[in-house]
Amino acid sequence: MLKHKGTQTIKTPRLILRRFTVSDAQAMFDNWANDERVTRFLTWTPHDTPELTKKLLAVWTEAYDKPDTYNWAMELNGEVIGNISVVRISEQSEFADLGYCMGHEWWNKGIMTETVKAVIDYLFGEIGFNRISISHAVKNPGSGCVAQKCGMTYEGTQRQLYKAVYGEFLDIAHYAILREEWKDTIR
Repeated sequence: MLKHKGTQTIKTPRLILRRFTVSDAQAMFDNWANDERVTRFLTWTPHDTPELTKKLLAVWTEAYDKPDTYNWAMELNGEVIGNISVVRISEQSEFADLGYCMGHEWWNKGIMTETVKAVIDYLFGEIGFNRISISHAVKNPGSGCVAQKCGMTYEGTQRQLYKAVYGEFLDIAHYAILREEWKDTIR
């Protein structure tokens, strides 16, 4: 049985993972929400204005009232550079699917791997999930590298599973880690 605690602050060697505030809107807009390179394989198009980002953050911050909301701002040296969240939960099967994005300036520096590992530790260790997964567009192999570095196992690819906002049908790769596998890595 899951013991929901919601989005709690997590500290890693370089980052603070914390709840968003509406005042994060400008940094989110500037650092990733308006960047087509970041949103290319996501479910939303780049934001046109910081006001749109502010409206989204108002919705996100209101959701923190629910204990099964997991949505972190990734803060590096006092600046919000990305986010990671649980995008789907099954209470019955005790699994969580993660989604994440981060500003292009911080790609390929191990920051997302550090973030995902910390969130995996929290979700297994504190909440009690049995399975945590990541799905990504095959055309975005960096996400697959993050999953592998976090101990996840490749489980297969579904062809043309998802139609991106720009109209392209994308093949989606699936990775997951089980609680028993995670326990083996922390010993």
